[in-house]
Amino acid sequence: MAWVSDRHVHLNVNSNGLGRHQAGWQLSARPREFLDLSAWEELARIAERGLLDAVFLADVLASSDFAKPWNAFDPFVPLVAAARVTSRVGLVATVSSTYREPYDIARLASSLDFASDGRAAVNIVTTMSPGAAAQYGRAALPERDVRYGRAAETFTVIKQLWDSWAPDALVADPRTGTFVDESKVGTVDFHGEHIRLKARFQFPRSPQGRPVVLQAGGSPQGIELAAEHADAVFSAAHTLASGQEFYRTLKARAAAYGRGPDEILVLPGLFIVLGSTEAEAKQRRAWLDGLTTAEDQLAGLHGLATRLDVPADSLELDKTLPWELIDRPDRTPRSVGFANATLTVAKEENLTVRELLARDIVGHRTIVGTPEQVADSIEEWFTQGAADGFNVNFDVFPQGLEQIVDHLVPELQRRGIYRTEYTGTTLRENLGLAEPARAT
Repeated sequence: MAWVSDRHVHLNVNSNGLGRHQAGWQLSARPREFLDLSAWEELARIAERGLLDAVFLADVLASSDFAKPWNAFDPFVPLVAAARVTSRVGLVATVSSTYREPYDIARLASSLDFASDGRAAVNIVTTMSPGAAAQYGRAALPERDVRYGRAAETFTVIKQLWDSWAPDALVADPRTGTFVDESKVGTVDFHGEHIRLKARFQFPRSPQGRPVVLQAGGSPQGIELAAEHADAVFSAAHTLASGQEFYRTLKARAAAYGRGPDEILVLPGLFIVLGSTEAEAKQRRAWLDGLTTAEDQLAGLHGLATRLDVPADSLELDKTLPWELIDRPDRTPRSVGFANATLTVAKEENLTVRELLARDIVGHRTIVGTPEQVADSIEEWFTQGAADGFNVNFDVFPQGLEQIVDHLVPELQRRGIYRTEYTGTTLRENLGLAEPARAT
């Protein structure tokens, strides 16, 4: 896709744990601040100062990492706190369609949307943690096809609920004594393979038409689900070529549903470590890495094994990946997108397990360098059809995010590819997305 001059890069901040680096908490004067809502408020203020599109909170059900319980809060709680101290930055909460009912998801999203005057989004995931089943009283995690089938029906139902009120249904006119024109409030009656619901929704229509919806799957099912329903997609890609391939594939599938390329945004993850020089940035990353414990390193190894669906004892630090296990036809990684992103780089560069872990290739793409170097990469991906923006991770709170806001953002602005002010008041407006037509 050719670059269009009036486009600008979209940036969200991914802030779980108030910092991406696993040892970053050791530098905080308040290491328990992830449980302090004032810290989340501060993060949102910094993001808004940087004119970012949104604060994005992931969620992990049945986390095995109780050594660092970064996902203690339900994402909606700190985001409501963030909404009360900001006026423009968007707020994205992750929620599982496998373990939450569509009515609950629609109501939570609308609650955040009205608390923020139209700045809310919901990131709907299907949950890949097997332990989540027992947590919710079920015998086993449903099969992938079942989870994605339920997710597709969830998207349909929540849109119908959000759209069930006509824009002028809430009258609130003391002269006539009419509060709601009930003739303009519909009943949603849905009977699908996975979901059945008959209800009238509690909230009137959103200030932005309906809350923004996002999806993060990289599997064929995830791409299809996003192409039909999502306003934006969080993706994992470590190379320009793989980013371009995902971008083309998703936009093409969206076109098959009658959607234009500007109706769905692609936002790859990006972990940024900044320095005034490249050497300083590398020194900062090495210093942080030096703070990690043996337990952190073991957790990283087990995380890689889980992500690739291979036994942990099959990974030897100074050898390449066990391709004979990875190439087996019955391998079922929890996250296809993350697994494919990792394997692409590992194969192209013939990396050892130690090198994969050191370069953080088990997660999102990492750039360690100056604001100019990071901006070069962002501009390349943005103008060469690999991204509409990025879901940015920073290393240490609050300094890492402040560096992005104070040094990277001005460099992107200097290049003319990043906003110099918010042009809208809702998240949908700031993402450049049109208000959707009513589904009912």
